[in-house]
Amino acid sequence: MTTGPVTFDELATLMKGRAGLSVDPEEMASRPDTPFEQFGLDSLGLLGIVAELENRYAHTIGNEPELCKTPGDFLDLVNDQLTAGA
Repeated sequence: MTTGPVTFDELATLMKGRAGLSVDPEEMASRPDTPFEQFGLDSLGLLGIVAELENRYAHTIGNEPELCKTPGDFLDLVNDQLTAGA
């Protein structure tokens, strides 16, 4: 079973696949505190990414990750939960 961590590369791939957004993962990694809305991702798109991660990692992600405002906050929350549940 895959346990993470989820990387900026994986997040960028999910943003492309689930929300149709092309985001440079290196740019996102260099600006982890930039709001998702500046990358064009809304809360519905983020919810789709959460669902995909839950399926991929066979792990429920709690604490309302879809409310995270930035990639850095989102990855911190998701990876904390994935590694805690490993």
